Amino acid sequence: SRQKTEAALLGAMAALIKRPDDRRTRPGKTRVIALVGPTGVGKTTTVAKLAAIRKLMDQQDVGLISADTYRIGAIEQLRTFASIADIPMEVVYTPNEVAGALRKFRDKDVVFMDTVGRSQKSKRELADLAKFILAAAPDEVHLVLSAATNVRTANQIVGQFKALKPNRVLFSKLDEAASLGPLLSVASANDLAVSYVTTGQSVPDDIVAVDPRRMASMIYSGEISHA
Repeated sequence: SRQKTEAALLGAMAALIKRPDDRRTRPGKTRVIALVGPTGVGKTTTVAKLAAIRKLMDQQDVGLISADTYRIGAIEQLRTFASIADIPMEVVYTPNEVAGALRKFRDKDVVFMDTVGRSQKSKRELADLAKFILAAAPDEVHLVLSAATNVRTANQIVGQFKALKPNRVLFSKLDEAASLGPLLSVASANDLAVSYVTTGQSVPDDIVAVDPRRMASMIYSGEISHA
């Protein structure tokens, strides 16, 4: 029957979507989460959303680090959010400053790090960014990809950003994407767990933690379900 076929198809698609392993590696240790990705994918807004969710909904103690010192706007955007949400924030200009910022936040449950958007075509820029990531030694590195990116470009981005050892992919701007299927193939081909999808600009809404079955049905139906 059609329903059986659909159920089997959804099951197969869901199996392609890896769930991230979010267990605390060492209880009591601050979890460090960095977001990386090309320019214009909405990293700063996404960092704000994740930080707000952890603080307001999960009642966690949160810190923010901005390493996006190239875009003055990004620091101001995050700083405005941080002051509204009453979350402490540090700005780091060099990889050497990362350790000091993390020391200040050693009592926090979780620290989010926003990084400068880098073109996947510039090896030198990516090497600079890799030094910040190395210094932070994050538990999670989420590669943020716009859902509107075509598969060829997405695969190219994933390939170049491998230097930063991302262990999750976060799809932004689902509201701007024609179809989600191609992105799934990018994630599974690169063995990356899918952590979240974002569907708009508003903080802290418009972000959904990925549930494989739900994601599969969103892709299958072509519908974007808002949380």
